[in-house]
Amino acid sequence: MLVLTDELRRILKKPMGQLFPDFREAIDSIKKSEFFISVGDETTINLLKNDLIPNLAIIDNSIQRKQHNLNLDYTNNVFNANNPPGTITDQLWETIDLAIKKSVDENQLIIVNGEEDLAVLPCSLLAPDYGIILYGQPNKGLVLLKISNIKYKAEKYIKMFNVK
Repeated sequence: MLVLTDELRRILKKPMGQLFPDFREAIDSIKKSEFFISVGDETTINLLKNDLIPNLAIIDNSIQRKQHNLNLDYTNNVFNANNPPGTITDQLWETIDLAIKKSVDENQLIIVNGEEDLAVLPCSLLAPDYGIILYGQPNKGLVLLKISNIKYKAEKYIKMFNVK
């Protein structure tokens, strides 16, 4: 299991990609993408409301730490993974890897018991270079990451975690 350090927590508070204060500003860029991953409930909800179906969505049934139970039933391909806050578990990593491989043929959904925030990092390393990752930056907007641009940083960040 990887455990977030205080130093890395400070680094990850800044957007890792292009920040769109208004979700609608990102729609054209999303539509141009051949493959995209959504990390976060609000991001996934906004995509679905705009008929943008992610190849893979990762949610934890909470928005800004408040629980909800919106039934995101855009796919029957649902995985579950345990991942406590501030960590990346082996189970989450392996589930993301499997879901990305299957998402070439069908859309996938991972429901995390715990917290999904850090799933952006394994997604950055496991997803195809031509794809994008979308996630919410709390109270700031939507972040769009081009996977080809983030792989090197993601590898560097993963090395900054404590291993347990």
